[in-house]
Amino acid sequence: MEIFTLLETLEETLENSRTVPFSGKSIVEKEELLDIIKEIRLKLPDELKQAKWVREERERILVEAQKEANDIVKEAENRIISMIDEHEITRKAYEQKAQIIETANEMSREISKGTKDYADNLLEKLEVVLEDALKTIQNNRRELK
Repeated sequence: MEIFTLLETLEETLENSRTVPFSGKSIVEKEELLDIIKEIRLKLPDELKQAKWVREERERILVEAQKEANDIVKEAENRIISMIDEHEITRKAYEQKAQIIETANEMSREISKGTKDYADNLLEKLEVVLEDALKTIQNNRRELK
C-alpha cells in the first residue's frame, strides 16, 4: 500500500469508529491504528530515497554538463592552437575562442539552471506530499489523544 492509501485507511477507521454518547470522542481499535501508522513509517523512507535519487541525479547532470562544457572549451583551444600561423588568423582565432567559450558557458548555465529547476520542482512536490502526510498524521494523533 502507498502512504496515501494508508492515510485514507486511517481516516476511514477514525470516521467509522463508534462515538461516545454526549462527547466528541470516539472508540477505536488501538492496535489497528498503530499497525497503520507503523506501515506509514515503513513507507516514508521510500519517499526519502526518491528525493535522494533526484538530488544525486541533479548532481550527475551538473557534472556531465560541466564536463561537456570543458570538452567544448578544450576543443576550442585545440582549434585555436592549430590556427596560430599568421597574425590575422591568430586574432580571428582568439575571437572565435572567446565566442565558443561564452557559448559553452551559456549552455552550461542553461543546462545547470534547467537541472536545478527540475530537481527543485520534484523536491517541492515531494515536500508538499510529505507535509500533507505529516499534517494528516499529526491531526490523527491529536484526535486519538
